[in-house]
Amino acid sequence: MKVLQSRVLWGILLVVVGLLFLLESLAILSIGGAWAVLFAVAGLIFGYTYLEDRERWWALIPSMALLGLAALIGFEAFLPGVDGQWGVTLFMGALGLSFILIYFLTRRSQWWALIPGGVLATLGVALGLEPYMPGEAFVGVFFLGMALTFALVYALPTPEGRMLWAIFPAGVLALMGIIFLSIAGEAATLVWPVLLILTGGYVLLRSVRK
Repeated sequence: MKVLQSRVLWGILLVVVGLLFLLESLAILSIGGAWAVLFAVAGLIFGYTYLEDRERWWALIPSMALLGLAALIGFEAFLPGVDGQWGVTLFMGALGLSFILIYFLTRRSQWWALIPGGVLATLGVALGLEPYMPGEAFVGVFFLGMALTFALVYALPTPEGRMLWAIFPAGVLALMGIIFLSIAGEAATLVWPVLLILTGGYVLLRSVRK
């Protein structure tokens, strides 16, 4: 990790930190904004660590986590009028994206990364939509997202071949998601569109594999 051992890098970081807190003390930049910038810089450093050595795929996790945290803090600091719930969605989505990137950038050798990636991305989307849905619909969306995650584990290629076992949790979770959406009152109208989307997505994945 040469980038993390560079004296020039740490010198620049110290200068940046000093400038940020100087701007904060002069009331030019809020303290939240300063921390958002610092977390973003730290996330970019870890991202560069991966680019420097592609074997260090683990660096993508702290990179995206720090960038997501910067987005979460930045929402409150720079966009006070925006619902902070979307900041949480960005944070969870960034975490999920880190694992999805690991799967694709390691040439699918780390297939397990699809599961935490899908879970975190699903949770982020569900939390973002939570204020606009009844409780049953929130649970239904979460279960359907989990079902899609395991469906992807089943359909996408891995070095070990197709993960046949993943189709069973995908089916059970999809059924539970449909049940919860069906009892969600107004959200019941979403059931068939969601089913069509999932079915169409599965057909497309099968076509791509062929």
